[in-house]
Amino acid sequence: MTAVIDRSARTPGRWAAPPRPVWEEPPSRAGLAGKGLVLLLACLAILFPLWIVVVTSLSTRKAIDEAGGLVMIPTDITFVAYQELLSGGQVTRAALVSVGITLVGTAFSMTVSVLCAYGLSRTGSLGHRWILMLLLATMFFSAGLIPTYLLVQSLGLTDTYLALILPSAISVFNILVLRGFFMGISQELIDSARIDGAGDLRILWQIVLPLSRAVVAVITLFYAVGYWSAWFNASLYLNDQDMLPLQNVMIQLVQKQEAPVGLGQAIKTGELSGLAVQMAVMVMALLPVAVLSPFVQKHFRKGMLTGAVKG
Repeated sequence: MTAVIDRSARTPGRWAAPPRPVWEEPPSRAGLAGKGLVLLLACLAILFPLWIVVVTSLSTRKAIDEAGGLVMIPTDITFVAYQELLSGGQVTRAALVSVGITLVGTAFSMTVSVLCAYGLSRTGSLGHRWILMLLLATMFFSAGLIPTYLLVQSLGLTDTYLALILPSAISVFNILVLRGFFMGISQELIDSARIDGAGDLRILWQIVLPLSRAVVAVITLFYAVGYWSAWFNASLYLNDQDMLPLQNVMIQLVQKQEAPVGLGQAIKTGELSGLAVQMAVMVMALLPVAVLSPFVQKHFRKGMLTGAVKG
């Protein structure tokens, strides 16, 4: 007897579309074409300005002058702007400052946030409800800019890198997302680990965190992007130009307040275009986020939605 194979019941492949509900009609060709056109226009709206920034940063002064400003079609490609920016001076120092602040700040913020979220996810912990209510209150009420500045000044943190980390180290929203995800982990699994003699830190390190890689990756990216893109705290608490992070140096360049050390003479003599230098600094500021985001993108849906729903 010949076996009859039901091809419609096969499991769809990795890239196959998920099965549609019985009440949903299949999309028409016009609908598919319209969706594709909208997605194409959205991608162009996002990528076209980035293309202009990158091409302008790689263009010579002659190409920029011929284009009358921003360059859309590359003609003369040169890496002089990047070579000058990375050869030493204020921009290189500012990039290193931003990298250091991002790494140290993200590690500190994640450590405190994970410990706080895990403690709040255990409903029987000491002062659980009061601490949770206190954290929620900070989302709606804040002391304001002047009291915060006076507090930082009274602690002696002005003109120190701690002023760029401590005032914005903790996000209550991120803690609540982590807490919601931690609460979704099976309590029986944690109880069995306690029976085996595991303490809270061991449970957190060997059970909770491995099961929460998605949400931890997403929150880590949130903190890292926040530290990398931050500029306001540096403008408030840092008076030394040599301590400024990359974002503040970029603002000075874009506003043409002050040319970085080592580049001012090159721009005046015509070796470099000031616009190319501005675009090159923008590319340097955007590059880390653009490189890291695709690696964390797969965790966004699971990490954010699960944490939000179960919280």
